[in-house]
Amino acid sequence: MTITQLYYVLAVAENQNFTKAAEKCFVTQPTLSMQIQKLEDELDILIFDRGKKPIELTEIGKKIVNQAKNIVNESYRIQDIVDQQKGFIGGEFRLGIIPTVMPTLLPMFLNTFIKKHPKVKLIIEEITTEEIISRLNEGHLDAAIAVTPLESELIKERVLYYEPFVGYVPTNHRLYETNKISPEDLDIGDMLLLEDGHCFREGVLNICKSFKNHIDTNFQLESGSIETLIKLSNEGLGMTLLPYLHTLDLNPNSQHHLKPFKDPSPAREVSLIYHKSELKMQIIEAIQSVISGLVRGAIAFQNVKIVSPLPKRK
Repeated sequence: MTITQLYYVLAVAENQNFTKAAEKCFVTQPTLSMQIQKLEDELDILIFDRGKKPIELTEIGKKIVNQAKNIVNESYRIQDIVDQQKGFIGGEFRLGIIPTVMPTLLPMFLNTFIKKHPKVKLIIEEITTEEIISRLNEGHLDAAIAVTPLESELIKERVLYYEPFVGYVPTNHRLYETNKISPEDLDIGDMLLLEDGHCFREGVLNICKSFKNHIDTNFQLESGSIETLIKLSNEGLGMTLLPYLHTLDLNPNSQHHLKPFKDPSPAREVSLIYHKSELKMQIIEAIQSVISGLVRGAIAFQNVKIVSPLPKRK
């Protein structure tokens, strides 16, 4: 039994196809099939039911795959130990970022990180929190940036910063003449929210529902992006809440729509998250160092006082 054979087994289990698995492993299909067959012969069992389309794991195969994930991850840890001993920060690193953080955070830190750590090859994807959790657990992401807490036993969280919310209010709205708003002023009935699946929506719901008892059917409009919410608000269709960093790049004509919260401002917790196996920790720590310094500085510069985020909505 070899690590390579287990790696091939994991590839087939994921792709449910020998040809696709071979492509992902950069080997020929006969080579991959032969190695898996050798492993099955050695163990005197069948890992895959080849008679089904797509290929499925046998019952014993499912148990072997679960154990193989642990073994392959631990084999990666050996290289991590060597890299840390040498002080090496480099190699491929797969990072997921949620859609409501990506547009503002990535331009802020990426160039600085690349210059500071040129040997790291960042592969960045914009994906939802649900997909991030799945990919972290399956080993297809090394880390991610998302709104926390997630309360997952398999995932560790390192807080990067707390980002305050800011009201974006159209001229025809009841709160437009208000200099500073409070959570008690908010009414879901005249607010624009992101559609289901976005954690930012949950943050807004937390703020509103802490003070008012509304149900989801009261929503007038929902959208898939913060930029669309701003455009809809400009048309007088309702107010919305923006993460603070999204307000920094608004054009001058939009600035008068911004309404800060009275101190302390409600905020969302943005964290760097990774699997409990703690692989590639030297790169995770490097990302945390760069982002924390840049973003906390930007928020502190504006003298924004914040309160700890509200708990996740059940």
